[in-house]
Formats: sequence, structure tokens, C-alpha cells
Amino acid sequence: MDMEMTGTPWLDQPVMLHSSRADSCSKFTAAQCAYRTYYWRYWYQADHVFALPTIYLFVAIIGVCFIGFSSQRFAPASLREKTWWRKLVASIRFLAYRRYDVAAIRWHVPSLGVSFLLIIGAVFFLAMTLGPQPYYWPNTRTLSYGSSPPIATRSGWMALACMPFMAILPTKANMIASLTGVSHERLIVFHNWVGWAMFALALVHTFPFIVFHIWKGDMVTQWNTSGVYWTGVVAILAQAYLQFFSLRFIRDRFYEFFKATHYIAAIVFIVFFFIHCDFRLSSWDYFIATGVLYTLSFLYPQIRTYFEFGLSRRASFTMVSDLTLKVTIPIDTAWRPGQHMFLRFVHMGLHAFTAHPFTICSLPATRDGAGNSKLVFYVNPRGGLTGRLAQSAVKQPGFSVPVLLDGPYGGVQGRPLHTYDHNLIVACGAGAGLSLPFVMESLLRSAAQARAGNKKLTKVQVVIATRDMQLVHWYEEALLEYLEENNLEMVPENLGISIYQTGTQDSKRDSTSKDPERSQEKLSSDSQVTRRLPIKVFSGRPDMKTIVRDATLQPGHTVGIAACGPGSVLKIVQDEAAAAQLRIVNSNDGAREVYLHSEVFSW
Repeated sequence: MDMEMTGTPWLDQPVMLHSSRADSCSKFTAAQCAYRTYYWRYWYQADHVFALPTIYLFVAIIGVCFIGFSSQRFAPASLREKTWWRKLVASIRFLAYRRYDVAAIRWHVPSLGVSFLLIIGAVFFLAMTLGPQPYYWPNTRTLSYGSSPPIATRSGWMALACMPFMAILPTKANMIASLTGVSHERLIVFHNWVGWAMFALALVHTFPFIVFHIWKGDMVTQWNTSGVYWTGVVAILAQAYLQFFSLRFIRDRFYEFFKATHYIAAIVFIVFFFIHCDFRLSSWDYFIATGVLYTLSFLYPQIRTYFEFGLSRRASFTMVSDLTLKVTIPIDTAWRPGQHMFLRFVHMGLHAFTAHPFTICSLPATRDGAGNSKLVFYVNPRGGLTGRLAQSAVKQPGFSVPVLLDGPYGGVQGRPLHTYDHNLIVACGAGAGLSLPFVMESLLRSAAQARAGNKKLTKVQVVIATRDMQLVHWYEEALLEYLEENNLEMVPENLGISIYQTGTQDSKRDSTSKDPERSQEKLSSDSQVTRRLPIKVFSGRPDMKTIVRDATLQPGHTVGIAACGPGSVLKIVQDEAAAAQLRIVNSNDGAREVYLHSEVFSW
């Protein structure tokens, strides 16, 4: 059962893809042989018994999500109008939107749907680890069933089977995102939890060996002579670093350091884990699968960057207010409202090696328009890269640097937002620019429908909360420029924009504010209305709960919501969207369908 080390202390010789499954029970009685080769504890079939079911679990979950996503996306209008279908969709959306926070320990619990999947995984791993007996072989000084404790064997194989999924879940272009319709930034939570599951299983795999060899009295000898142990220790230390530094309170504080060392630690982990497995049974198959899947996920965006966008793009920078940096990149490509791009700014020192995500705040040019397509981003400069860019833009407005593009990613999944009767766009803080492409799309479609004589228009309600006192000016300027470029002379009556200013006139770029949108609405006595666009400006904070609830209580309407902002704002929007799903399930008064697309600042 244990392969002897010959030649090199790292790998057994000769090196093969799979070790032999040949076994003999000649040293055991018939009863002992039957006990040793029992299905749940036979070492030579452990990869089939424990690793493959782990793969099946992940594939089954992905398959269910794929069926749900495809059914909702391609369902005909006649099916979507049926009551039972609306209630089924509302039930699933309730699980996706509703989440709870544990205030006592400041823990943001994932949504009920995510929590349900995590519970399924926990039950599976606990049952497969603790269910089969025994945990240790009943060895004696004269009889040995093997030197690999059964609990260590099964936990090790399950940990190994997690690796391909853990590796591809955080990649921007991966098969799981394509099949399930869940964008890469939302899959990060599963990458993190699968990592924790793998780490816990690795610990369960490790300590029984220590207990066994201490009982046997050869722990020091094994450490000094067998490469299996020290390679395993290096791998688990690297994995521990990855997991503990991914904890939010640590990651946020040391983000730049963690980002710089994350890949180094991951490479150390993979290399030493590969050596540790030493081609036992089918162990190296999982490394091959991991390598193939990750390489494809990694190469696709790189190839797209070089062949679709090229290497000659330049990004120009202008400070449109004290708190907002405008980034503009001329381009000829297509994207949808709510999507984001990854930008890699060349000639920016160490930042040239990392790509940064930014929400797109523009729409592609139309065939009838006078202008060319350009990616526009409105960024709130803070520290690091955006702070340096803002400082340069102040000194030299309009300066430009070479940029590499990757994307677009994310956005509204399934039906476009404009197909709903009522659109509610909630954009707070640094996410204010998210609303612009939705408003632009509304202006364009309203004009087209007016020319066609269609009087039924989607109502678009935009709510923005910002401490940038100059946002009204650059926001209005962006919309007027879009109207001019697309030869649009009328502003439809179905559009309403409310901007809540939470800052003061002396707000500076380095000023701080902790989720100002969370408070109750405080309006000034006289609202200010811009002259050219339906923009109302208020002084104070919006009552986000009431705004979302009023939108979802419209009888018989379909409501599409897009929200971007701090976690506290998204929690309010998500809770109200979840409450709307319960009203649909219970056939209570209100909208007959409510969809929510949300983006959070921190991934």
C-alpha cells in the first residue's frame, strides 16, 4: 500500500501517470481480507470511491444552475405569464436575494441560496469524512492493514477533487460562469468557500498520519527520509496563507500585499501538492484537469486582449469634479449596460502587471449616431493606482497612457432591463456612473418607439446618492453629449432622475464617508430641478427602503432593478426585492415580477 522511495526523495521511480492498483491479500485471512477491501476503506479504489463523487457533486450543482438559467433565459413569453411559472421564478429569486447579517460579529451572511449550497457541501463532506468506519486501521504490532489511516485517505482524495473547481472559479472567463449565467465576481464567494473546504479536508488528511506514526514510533524517521511529509507541510502552509489572508478584515487591510503574493503562494501550493501526491493512483489526473481548465480560462482573455482590442489603445483622464475622474478609451466593440471591463495601465510601474475592474458608464455608438464608440468610466479616486491617475489628471488634464483591455464581463443576465414595465436604477457613492448607460438606453429606445407610434414606454426611475456636489453637472453633461451624438431632440416623459447630495461644498478627494445612504431621508425644503433634463436634486439621504418598496408594489407591473453601491445600500435593496418575491408567491398585491441586478464595490 505504501510505495518505497528509490532514486530521488521527491518522486518514486520510475515516474508514471498512475501508480499500480495491483494488490495481494496473501498475508491476511479471508475475513481480514474482506475487512480490508470493503468498499468504503479499500485504499486501491479510494480515488473512485471518494474523489469521483466529489466531482459529481460539483457537476450536479452546476447542472442544476445551468438548467435554471437556461429555462429562465429562453422561456417563451406565454410561459412567463403563467402564474405557476412566476411563482417558481419568484421562489428561486427569493433565495438568491434574501440574506441576513449577524450584527454581533459583523458577519455578512451570504444569500439563502448560496447558504443552501454551502450547507449541501458541508453535509456531503462531513458525511463522506465521518460516516465510513473505521477512522484508523486496527493495526497491532504484528498485524498491519496499512499505514494510511482510512479517514486520512478519503479526506485527501476529496480535497484533491476540489482543486479543479477552486482554481477556475475566480477566473474571469470560465466554463462555470458561461453555463450558469453567474458572472465571475459573484463566483468568488464559492472560490473562497471551496478553498476552506479543501483546507479543512487537508487538515483532516494530515493529522491522522502524525497520530499513526507517533503510535508506531517512527515519526522522526519518516520526516527525515520521506519527501511525502515535508512536501505536504509546505503545501498546507501555502494553503493556510492563502485562506487566512483571504479573510476580509485581513485582505482589506493588506490588499496590495495579498494581491502581489497571492499567485506566488498559489504556485508554491500547486507545485508541492503535485510532488506530494507522487502519481498515486489517479491523483495526477486532477492536476491535468486543473491545468487544462485554468490555462483555457487564462488564455481566452489574453488572446482576446491582443487580437480583439490590440496593444495600441490609450486611455485619457480628466477630473470632472473634485471627487470624480473620467476615463475615456476610443474603441470599436459592443457591450451592454451594467457590464465592466478590466483595464491594465501600461507604464504605471508595478500596476502594469495587474488589471483593475471598472464599470462601463457609456453605450456603444449607434449606426445613426454621429460619434464613435468610446468606453467611459467615472471613477472615485482613492489610494493606489486611481489616486496616482487623479493627481496626474489635475496637473495635466486630458493626459493619456497606453492601456490593455479585457472584457466586457457581467451585466444584466437573462432578459434586458428595458423589457420590464418599470426600471429602477439605484446608484450610490462610487457606483453613480452605473446608471448612465441605462438612462442612455432609455433615451434611445424611447425615441425609436415614439417614431414607431408606440405609446407604451418603460418607465425609468433613477435614484442617485452621492457626496460629490458636482455630480449633477458632469452627469447632465454626459447625457446631453449622448443626445447630441445620436441626434435625439426630445427627452421622454417616462424618465425621472433624482440625485441626493449627501456631501458639502467643501468636500475634497480625500474626504471619507461611511455609507451615508443608509440613513433616513432628509430633504431640503426646496428641490432644485435642472432645466434641460428631468433631473431633480435633493439635499439629504434617500429613504431607499420606501423607494424600492413603492416601485415593487405597483399592481400588475413587471419591475427590473439595477443597483450599485455600498453593501449597506445593497442589503436594503435586496431585502425589499426579496419581500416582493414573497408577495408574488403568496399572490399578494404588488408587481407580478421583480428582477434585481446588483453590483457591490468589493468583490
